Amino acid sequence: MMALQPAWVSDGSPIPDPHGRGERAVEFLRALRHPKSESGGFDLPDFWERIVRRIYGPATATGTRQVKTVFVMIPRGARKTTIGAGLGLLHTFGYERVPGGRIIAAAAAEEQATEAADEARAIVAATPWLDKVARVTESENKIEHRKSGTVFRTISSDGDLKHGKTPSLVLADELHVWRNRKLWTALRTGMVKASNTLTVIITTAGRGKENLAYGLYEYALKVAAQPDLDPGFLPVLFQSPADCDWQDEELWHAVNPGLAQGFPDLEGMRQLAREARERPADREDFRQYNLNVWLDHSAAPFVDMGVYDEGGTSVDLEALEGEPCWIAVDMGLTTDLTAVIACWGDDEAGFDVAAWFFVPGDNLRARADRDKVPYPRWAEEGFIIPTPGNVTDYRAVEQHIRDLCGRFDVREIAFDPAYAQAVMAPLGEDGFPVVTMRQGWVTMAPAIKELERAIVGRRFRHGGNPVLRWNFENIAVERDKAGNISFHKGKSRDRIDGAVASAMAVNRASAGAGGSVYESEDRPDGLVFI
Repeated sequence: MMALQPAWVSDGSPIPDPHGRGERAVEFLRALRHPKSESGGFDLPDFWERIVRRIYGPATATGTRQVKTVFVMIPRGARKTTIGAGLGLLHTFGYERVPGGRIIAAAAAEEQATEAADEARAIVAATPWLDKVARVTESENKIEHRKSGTVFRTISSDGDLKHGKTPSLVLADELHVWRNRKLWTALRTGMVKASNTLTVIITTAGRGKENLAYGLYEYALKVAAQPDLDPGFLPVLFQSPADCDWQDEELWHAVNPGLAQGFPDLEGMRQLAREARERPADREDFRQYNLNVWLDHSAAPFVDMGVYDEGGTSVDLEALEGEPCWIAVDMGLTTDLTAVIACWGDDEAGFDVAAWFFVPGDNLRARADRDKVPYPRWAEEGFIIPTPGNVTDYRAVEQHIRDLCGRFDVREIAFDPAYAQAVMAPLGEDGFPVVTMRQGWVTMAPAIKELERAIVGRRFRHGGNPVLRWNFENIAVERDKAGNISFHKGKSRDRIDGAVASAMAVNRASAGAGGSVYESEDRPDGLVFI
């Protein structure tokens, strides 16, 4: 199935422009200068020119601009920031200027708002005739037309609402990641105070339905299918279907109208696609940001379970009894799953792991119905250990760890300290090598990357434990701006304890290759905190 895109963007069909506003808008943009342009001009691509003409050309019966709201959904690398800055300057200095008007470019965060302001200032500075009539106040992200008092300002979605009370133009960037509706509500309700206002939303696809952009996206789909439903709303959707072949380069070109001209970079996209083949989180990012697939979940899975399953060969515990071992424990609430993971490293930077899971024994079938997994069968097969009563018996967990230490050469026992004191304290008092590993970015991001490397490299052997597999399948990941990954549950009933403990164990086994502090004569008293 090919990408969805507006036919009028590329078919050369006439675009109504009875009053010449579309032509004047294009002429204004072409008269700008951009400091990074090889030609020295503004370099208005054909598809953006068509979009601009479609925004400003068609008129109502009374002669006013027909389009009041524009929803452009286009992948990254399409020069959205440059076009947005150009439209803002058009309304500040060009034919669309309103004396005393307020042009607001709003982004999700201060950093993105600053980027938009920098782009607009750079264009003004590079355009001599524009620089003469502009007053730039960099500290306020503000550009003003000296004579008319029209102001172009950039703000973030959590910024100062007083600057957006009565805008004549709103440029909304990446609406799907705005954190709240306050600014959006202030801008949209303020626009009814003036006539002939315009809202231009330029965004990539989002994830899930719990965000500000999804309702507009749904409405855009309806209007795209039935334009007469709302002539004042212009949907411009470049998107791929959810079931598309994301590696099909023909599809890439269809949904990225600037790809043939070098934006985004084709070789860069190919590299991203290669890296995404076995890393679902990267694949979902590629589908969302580069192919504009609106994803039906809020976060991405961790690894391809087919790749994970390749590590299902049996783990020979007897052969590992003399090898250095690292244990990690993720203690659940007394009514939830508790995971104990033992890990052994090999000479090829690979890992063998064994997993034990504990749950309350009472109402095991009811728990199975709640979590939608076969707890009773897993208990019969020895993959989980039910403890007597309706809460997990932490003493059973403690004794199991003691037994493991008696059987294997355990160098460390790493605990997430949440809910773990009842087990950690007696083990630490008896001299067992207990350490704490807190569940924050600093400790877990490197641990998760090491685990991902091992799985993707086919160096993570787990023996096919079905409970552990279920935990890994439940993971949804989120990334910060630095590319750090964190684990989250895909759904509230999901359990990921075994996967979290696996990341902890692999991380400590990898770090432990240089020796543990517990082997030194300088071993500290009490617990060691990581």
